[in-house]
Amino acid sequence: MDTTMNIGQAAKASGVSAKMIRHYESVGLFPEALRTEAGYRQYGEREVGTLRFIRQSRDLGFSIEQIRDLLGLWQNRKRPSRQVKALAQAHIAELDAKLQELQAMKATLAHLVHCCQGDDRPDCPIIDSLAGEQPVLPATARPASRGNGLQPGRHARRP
Repeated sequence: MDTTMNIGQAAKASGVSAKMIRHYESVGLFPEALRTEAGYRQYGEREVGTLRFIRQSRDLGFSIEQIRDLLGLWQNRKRPSRQVKALAQAHIAELDAKLQELQAMKATLAHLVHCCQGDDRPDCPIIDSLAGEQPVLPATARPASRGNGLQPGRHARRP
């Protein structure tokens, strides 16, 4: 027999906060729960299993839309595993791109920290770079652009 739980119990059992359960319902990722006559949400083991699946997917960095696709594949027992693998491979490529971006930002910041004397003088290449007063790195060592025409760590000057 399926045990019914309120939202707090389902949150505890699944590892997904009650706030996120409501959010997943509101964006259509998770079906709206059955409600008691008093309006309280009720969840069963099946719903808790789905919430665990969502939590595990989020822990791996999948987006809401990717999780929506994964849920569809999970619930379709006749799915070809190549579809699941392709979705996971695409996510790995996204993670690799983010990792490269983070590594470039780290290298830029490490360079700026290295160039800063860190003494009592007000001169600071970190501040100067953030203010756009000097290039972050030489052109040959600059990380890839993030799509806004500026290097990581560079922002348009304020008027």
